[in-house]
Amino acid sequence: MLSRTADSLFWLSRYVERAENTARIIDTASRLATLPSGYGASTNEWESALAATGCLSAFKDVYGEDPTAESAVDFLAFSPANPSSIKNCLEVARFNARAVRTALTAEMWETINSAWLELKNYGPGELDLSQLADFLRFVKRTSLAFDGSAYRTMLRNDNYWFSRLGVFIERADATARLIDVKYHVLLPPESHVGGGIDYFQWSSILRAVSAQTSYHWVYRQSLKPWLVADLMILNTQMPRSLAACYASLTRNLDQIAQGYGRQGASQRAARSTFTRLESTDIDTIIAGGLHEFLAEFVADNSRLGALITEQYLV
Repeated sequence: MLSRTADSLFWLSRYVERAENTARIIDTASRLATLPSGYGASTNEWESALAATGCLSAFKDVYGEDPTAESAVDFLAFSPANPSSIKNCLEVARFNARAVRTALTAEMWETINSAWLELKNYGPGELDLSQLADFLRFVKRTSLAFDGSAYRTMLRNDNYWFSRLGVFIERADATARLIDVKYHVLLPPESHVGGGIDYFQWSSILRAVSAQTSYHWVYRQSLKPWLVADLMILNTQMPRSLAACYASLTRNLDQIAQGYGRQGASQRAARSTFTRLESTDIDTIIAGGLHEFLAEFVADNSRLGALITEQYLV
């Protein structure tokens, strides 16, 4: 495979996954913004949403003020000044899909192309709450359809493997940032950890990754922050957990290595991270500092993306 084809497949999947993750974060922030004032003092859910997507600094450079619901949604969903806005993600995804049209199945191309056309029906400053909900459902539906069509229709060859790498690199980054933002930013200083607002926020985080039902199946008890962290970090049965993402990254990188007859730095890095996740437990992570663990993970995940690029995509 040509490196530019692998690069386009990798980034096509990353941008589709990023659009979905951003939509889920906006949806979560919208839910948190509906909390009655009696739950606690002022909250910072829109600043948290921007922090979770890694866009807070860029937002302040553009707006120079604290985020409101309107400005945060416009920046996260539509702003041309935000390279990771949903609109930019879907447009760049479609550009990459065109570049590798023959490497995609008909269902994958139709999904991304029709989404690009439907995206023109939405614009900044035009969405009320009902329309915003429809827009977020459209984005999530597009990602699920694209991911599902890839899983159900692609040959299990290097086209598929590079596409999967993009999905799981992006998903791992989003999950880690979401946990970290909840743990360190979202809860107001005067609010009681374990209180009503804390419970509602953890519930919203689980809903953001479609894991609320999974949590109750696994733990059979009320929400507890350390168990939510355990589910989203270490439980390989949870599709968006860090451990599940790295199990998939390790497996797909090994498939590429087997297909090309050579292993490299990316395989070793992915295997090292997965082994570290397998060999720890949530008590050890929390004792050593959850924020520190997640910050190190995000850095390692970014490093793996760079190693994949260096080894295969340039």
